[in-house]
Amino acid sequence: MGALFMIAPLIWMLSTSFKSIQEVYALPPVWIPEKIDFVKYKEIWEKGPLLSGIINSLTVAFSVTILGTFTSSIAAFAFAKLNFLGRNKIFLLLLTSMMIPYPVVMIPQFMIFTELGWIDTLLPLIIPGVFGNIIMIFFLRQYLSTIPNSIIEAAKIDGCSYFKIFYKIIFPLIKPAVAAQLILWFMTIWNDYLGPTLYLNSPEKQTLQLVIANFNSTYAIQSDFPLIMAASVVSLLPMLIIFIIFQKQIIESVAISGVKG
Repeated sequence: MGALFMIAPLIWMLSTSFKSIQEVYALPPVWIPEKIDFVKYKEIWEKGPLLSGIINSLTVAFSVTILGTFTSSIAAFAFAKLNFLGRNKIFLLLLTSMMIPYPVVMIPQFMIFTELGWIDTLLPLIIPGVFGNIIMIFFLRQYLSTIPNSIIEAAKIDGCSYFKIFYKIIFPLIKPAVAAQLILWFMTIWNDYLGPTLYLNSPEKQTLQLVIANFNSTYAIQSDFPLIMAASVVSLLPMLIIFIIFQKQIIESVAISGVKG
């Protein structure tokens, strides 16, 4: 019953994307349209920069998750297994930064990116994430703390550098945890709305979420909800596919965080 309650809005969204405008307002509500019409799925490509929005969203999501996962993994390895001055204090400082509300840093960040000339480009959405994700660093550090130090000591005796230890020994061991965190991070970036709203102005630079928001503001006035729902379905499809394919890793991520944390 709970699952049906959760999935009902998704079914309604998909159903509405195939309806006529008259069926949207019909009483009692029409769950299955009389005629399955794909016309709105054709219109969304003509009435807005949907393709460029998808490309921009993919560019940001892949750039941040791939490069950011690499730097986060190395940082987690350093905090978990390397002894250096101020290690715990620096890690605590990173965790403390998570408690700072985003509105506090939003204006200073905007001013910095304005000075750098990055406004209306994808750089403000990509560059900060490339340096890592604090949540991922924390999660992977907790996961790495369960790996015996004797493995690293043995590798050092064999003459391995720290970087070689990381990519030859450590990374294969934490690959399931990395995969789970990467998927969740990708989903977060894909659905981000606030960041693109702040930094992107030109239609051709906007991410998919902004394009859909513009659809909503333009066509909701005309009561063209089937078109808005069609665009929303297109936006949802990548996340749905990723969740279906990698649901095992996502569930393992929750289980690991509970057991290993």
